[in-house]
Amino acid sequence: MVRKPTRKAAAKPPDIRTVAASAKVSIATVSRTINGSPLVSDKLKKRVWQAIRQLNYFPNTHARTLVSGRSRLFGIIVENITNPFFPELIQSFEEIAVAHGYEILVSSSNSDPNVLTTCVRRMLERKVEGVAVMTFGEEETVLDQLMNRDVPIVLAEFSLDDPKASTILLDYATGIYEAVQYLAKLGHTKIGFLAGPHTLHSAITRENDFKAALRSLGLPIQKKWIIECDHTLKGGVAGFNKLRTLDVQPTAVVCSNDMTAIGVFRGAHNEGLRVPQDLSVIGLDDIDFAEFTLPPLTTIRLSRTDLARAAFEALRQQAEDPHNPKMQREFLVSTSLVVRGSTAAPPASENPKN
Repeated sequence: MVRKPTRKAAAKPPDIRTVAASAKVSIATVSRTINGSPLVSDKLKKRVWQAIRQLNYFPNTHARTLVSGRSRLFGIIVENITNPFFPELIQSFEEIAVAHGYEILVSSSNSDPNVLTTCVRRMLERKVEGVAVMTFGEEETVLDQLMNRDVPIVLAEFSLDDPKASTILLDYATGIYEAVQYLAKLGHTKIGFLAGPHTLHSAITRENDFKAALRSLGLPIQKKWIIECDHTLKGGVAGFNKLRTLDVQPTAVVCSNDMTAIGVFRGAHNEGLRVPQDLSVIGLDDIDFAEFTLPPLTTIRLSRTDLARAAFEALRQQAEDPHNPKMQREFLVSTSLVVRGSTAAPPASENPKN
């Protein structure tokens, strides 16, 4: 016997009138509360939002946009969604945005200018109130698209002389200096660097900061130990393999990001080398699973939460107080060394202290 499914009649979903009745306020007060109007007292706002949660009411965001003229939507464009650094950044950005009553629209450029252009077009169609361009070197192709539409933007490490643009400055120098200094104290004098692709200005900055750290500590700069590769696991393996072809090889390697460093782990394993007994390795980013590698990765921490907070705050100021002459245009995010298990003194035969 085939039974027909029984279906209870769905309860009528609550509307704005139901919310107003539950909170014992007017419909206008509910509407103003949802749209973030400063005319509603904190006491009434609390009652309205409590009623919204209890009734499981979902405000019509499209209607809110039409009424208020604001989408309360920010865009964030990242370089490569397959790098764990960027999903972690997006998660932090979304948590901060939602806590302040905003939504986000996410796009990944995949290091392709055509994809990046499409990402920006989609955001403009959705009437975003600002865009965080976290591509670390590929943003030039989309700046005109955004600025010609008068859309506020925040850029990582890229300054633009425009009142609608803000910049996040990343202090790589401090963390990289701490890393090189730490290796020097362990006894390393032969220190290599696996740089990111020179198409990214962030990669060039990190490489220059590495060289500056060597000079400050009186250590030699060996150009052959500085190898350009991409910011991927395979890039780390390839960079390590190039180092292995040299007659004289470094005893420690600083990498432009954690993915490259983890690739070095694989390359070293393939060659029968032990980390850190035969080779010390330091990454940069401190992605979440850096502490779960074997051995746990010593790395330079770049906080995604701090970066996301700076990006959101830059866009929020532009959206909510665009004519403020004291608006902050630059935001600094610091870095610091996190010591774990992938670094140790160089092999006895290489240690000048012995």
